[in-house]
Amino acid sequence: MLQQKASVIQNTPLAGVEAELNFIIPSNDGRKPFSHQYDPPPGQPVRSHPYENHKVFIQNGRVHADAFSIDREGFALVRHVAKSADLYDEAELKNGYYPDIEALLKAETGASKIVIFDHTIRTSHNQPRGVGLPREAVLRVHNDYTLKSGPQRVRDLVPDEADARLKKRFAIINVWRPIVGPLQQFPLALGDAESLRTEDVLATDLIYPDRVGEIYSIAYNPSQRWFYFPEMSRDEVVLIKTYDSNPAVARFSAHGAFADPNFPDPKVLRESIEIRALVFFD
Repeated sequence: MLQQKASVIQNTPLAGVEAELNFIIPSNDGRKPFSHQYDPPPGQPVRSHPYENHKVFIQNGRVHADAFSIDREGFALVRHVAKSADLYDEAELKNGYYPDIEALLKAETGASKIVIFDHTIRTSHNQPRGVGLPREAVLRVHNDYTLKSGPQRVRDLVPDEADARLKKRFAIINVWRPIVGPLQQFPLALGDAESLRTEDVLATDLIYPDRVGEIYSIAYNPSQRWFYFPEMSRDEVVLIKTYDSNPAVARFSAHGAFADPNFPDPKVLRESIEIRALVFFD
């Protein structure tokens, strides 16, 4: 399922940090994990499986910034100045930021059509600005879509085009940006897709009151390679591959926030926005 090739990125001693990432513990009986996304019915756990922290070496990706590819490692750092001044303003997001990101994704991927279908703001502030309900950083390592849920997003979001689109290549890409910088609190650890084994990737049900989604939870494997881009600015984004229908490239990667030991008392609290987009190729 995952590509196993020699990475062009090699471990660089002393260029990174040792930090804890949170991984799922697979069950011995092969039970499929689940996680309730609301207060579960009485007697049912929020999550079926336990998680555990592992201290891993997370390389400073800036050392190799120009070498990363979303089609090989599954992620890439791109400089991109946001034209929208207020990323908390819903109207400005839809009318300005969305088209801006659509143009970026077309330029970076060569795609023929981009469909941005949602955004999520995450913040550590007790009284967040803007409308909606910003969320906290996700510390569990995961990937947003699976072999099942990736195609289902196409059927859900563009039903009239789905049959034709699913016959061609498509991908789902997250565009992640700090709203304020430099980002010191809870940066993203990014897992090199080439270092993920099939057994590391566990399809997991996300149970909502009215539906069931599916993501990949990630189990620990000491051969995994992890990277991050320290102190990201507002003028930088990370592109994260969360699904690709093409088996010849990186189909998935993995990501999760972590506490950077270089900033035990960060002066800049986490504020970030992530865009999720369907990326269609002709």
